[in-house]
Amino acid sequence: MKKGIHPNYRLMVICDTACGYMFLTRSTSETKETIMWEGYGELPLLKVEISSKSHPFYTGKKSSFSNISSVEKFRKKYANVKSVKEN
Repeated sequence: MKKGIHPNYRLMVICDTACGYMFLTRSTSETKETIMWEGYGELPLLKVEISSKSHPFYTGKKSSFSNISSVEKFRKKYANVKSVKEN
């Protein structure tokens, strides 16, 4: 590998600002904030708005599929509409 062309890959703390959850990982992201992490000392801190702890898809708070199929929704919506040929 060439020296000086690769980003700094290091330990970093990620903080989910939606729920306050923090975890330790490795990243190349640049940040000026730091935090004390037990057993590791002072580490860079990266704040994110959402993570797997607060995202509705991962938490199960929001269903990605509807109970009624798209065809049933269509039929229900247009059940009383007459076709052009009937007029």
